[in-house]
Amino acid sequence: MTEKQKRFEELAQRSNERGYAVYSDFLGLSDISELCAVRFSVPVTLWGGYENTERCIACFGDREYFPDNTDYPIKCILIKPVNQKFADTLTHRDFLGSLMGLGIRREVLGDIIINENCGYLFCLDTIADYIIENLTQVRHTKVKCELTENIPTDALPQPENREIIVSSERLDVIISAIYKMSRSQVLPLFHTEKVFVNGAVKTSPSATANIGDKISVRGFGRFVYKGVLRTTKKDRLVISVDIF
Repeated sequence: MTEKQKRFEELAQRSNERGYAVYSDFLGLSDISELCAVRFSVPVTLWGGYENTERCIACFGDREYFPDNTDYPIKCILIKPVNQKFADTLTHRDFLGSLMGLGIRREVLGDIIINENCGYLFCLDTIADYIIENLTQVRHTKVKCELTENIPTDALPQPENREIIVSSERLDVIISAIYKMSRSQVLPLFHTEKVFVNGAVKTSPSATANIGDKISVRGFGRFVYKGVLRTTKKDRLVISVDIF
C-alpha cells in the first residue's frame, strides 16, 4: 500500500469510528486511481463541484446520511478582470499560475472553468477567503474575486455526442477511433498508465468498455462510452460516445 493509500485508509477509518463524513483534498487522475485500488470499510463517493469534473474530492462515509452535494466542502470563486476592455486574454494556465504564485497547494484547488475571459475556480472552502483577499492580478490583468453559485450553463464543459464505427468494444480500438491513432500509437498509452476508466488505471488494451464508463486518456481528453447503437452490414459496430 502506498503512502497516499495509507492516508485514504486513515480517512476511512476516522469516518467509520466517529460516524460522520470525512473528506480528502482534491484528487487528480492518478490519485483517484490509487483510491479505486483500495477496498474501504465505508462507502466512498467523489464530487468536484459539478458533473464530470476532472478533479474531485473523496467523501468517506455513507452518502445516504449526507445526500446533498452542498455537504462537500467546496466553494466556487468567480475571478474576473476589473476592466475587460484592457484585459489580457486569460487561459487556464494563467489562472493556475497566479494561484500557485500565492503559495497555494494544488491539492486545495479543483477545476478551473474559463468563460468570457473569466475563471470559475472550484476550491476547498478553507482556502476560499484567502484567495478572494489575495488574488488581485492574473498575468498583467487586475482581477477581482467573489464567491458565486451561478455558473453560466454554457460555461460548463459540454460533451459532443458522436457515432463512431469500430470493430469491437475493446478500449484500444475505441481510443484509436476517437483520437484517430494507429494501434501502435495507442498501446504505449496503456503501458505508461495514461488510460483511466472510472478513475482507475487500465493497462490492458483488450479490456472492453461498458455502458456509462468514463474514460480519460492523459494528454488527449476524456469521453463517456454510451454503448452500441447498431451493427453495420459488414458486422462492424456503430457506438455512441460523449466526448469532452
